Amino acid sequence: MKTSKNRQSVFRSMADSDLTLGWLFTLPFLLLWAWWFLYPFIQSFVRSFQDANFASLDQAKFIGLSNYVEILHDREFFRALLHSLEIVVVSIPLQTILGLFLALLVNQKLKGKGIFRTVFFLPYITSQIAITTVFMMLFKQGTFLTNFFGSLGFGNVTWYADTKYALLFVCILFIFQQAGFTMIVYLSGLQEIPKDLYEASEIDGASKWNKFRYITVPSLKPVTFFIVSVSTIAGFQIYDQIAAISRYGSLGTPAGATSTVVTYFYQHGIRYMNIGYGSAAVVLFFIIIMLITYLQKKFLDGKE
Repeated sequence: MKTSKNRQSVFRSMADSDLTLGWLFTLPFLLLWAWWFLYPFIQSFVRSFQDANFASLDQAKFIGLSNYVEILHDREFFRALLHSLEIVVVSIPLQTILGLFLALLVNQKLKGKGIFRTVFFLPYITSQIAITTVFMMLFKQGTFLTNFFGSLGFGNVTWYADTKYALLFVCILFIFQQAGFTMIVYLSGLQEIPKDLYEASEIDGASKWNKFRYITVPSLKPVTFFIVSVSTIAGFQIYDQIAAISRYGSLGTPAGATSTVVTYFYQHGIRYMNIGYGSAAVVLFFIIIMLITYLQKKFLDGKE
């Protein structure tokens, strides 16, 4: 009898445990993550060491590191990687600063701020193909925007069709789409900062800049890391926008100026059906993202 009672008490304590409840709530996510990400990644990792073709996967042969060696000797891969890095380096700081500015603005006591917040968030949830198509119309030669940028020293050309401006066009498009997401996340972070900190600083005579520098920015550091990490991954994964630009030509049009790591994988792994080579590109892509995320974490932690 004592044994059964002891078992019942153990089960009850487990049911009441926060740890058990936490695992129960996260279990569906973990299962989906394992099925949609972990299992395909393991498959890609295995395929990366094979000479495998979509048309004859049963005839795949183990070739060791040959795919990786070939990729690392391919100038096209490094060009695509450079384009991906340029998109991230240019877009992430700008969209982070813009999103924080919009969040600070919306967080004030302004009339119609709900409408303002919705308008800026809409591009994030709107079809990327649709947004890209509209931007392509706005950045054609002779439009108001190209004339305006032309007055600033840029060429009055069709940006997405010009090798000099096509990648910059993608960056502007990405910033426009991500700014609303950044604004909403920062806004939630701003509302979590205790008002007592600001009230105490006002008593000490702190200026608005000092309150922003010494209270707002440090308090938002975890939010900033989340935004930068998620946006970096999104920047490396850009595809729909480039596909929309390239719909009348080869992927990466014009002349490979908008090629990225994702388009490189698509070209070799899907279009050319060389799944082994494409999988090797995916594994390298994953390692690069993990390395950049680690460096971002180190950089933000070092500022504490």
